[in-house]
Amino acid sequence: MELLPEGQRNTATEVSWEDQQKINKFSTLVNKKDNSLIILEKLKTEKEYLDDLSMELELLDEDEKIQYKLGDCFVFLPVSKALTKIEQNDTKLTDQINEIENQIENYDENLKELKKHLYAKFGNNINLERQEKLI
Repeated sequence: MELLPEGQRNTATEVSWEDQQKINKFSTLVNKKDNSLIILEKLKTEKEYLDDLSMELELLDEDEKIQYKLGDCFVFLPVSKALTKIEQNDTKLTDQINEIENQIENYDENLKELKKHLYAKFGNNINLERQEKLI
């Protein structure tokens, strides 16, 4: 026996194993998307730093030697070689950013399909919308 307010009826839908798998997949995809967004922000910030650095280095004399970080140590490189390395790193970062953006698009497509199916079956009995974090 259920105690519902007067005039309301029970609209609960039974959750099948397949439905539970879709709900779990939805949750997993949301977490993967969140992690990808964090990585994307870090890569974009790093790319901005590289762009700023290359602009600063272009103002220097090409034969001047600067300290360039390779791994855990610094080596002296001519500005022209340092700019070449920065351009290579910039290209790699651009490729990584594009790859992560494509992953996020795929996650969004999968999430949209799962939402469509789950809302069709459960209606208002399931909430797949996210609350914005207040920090």
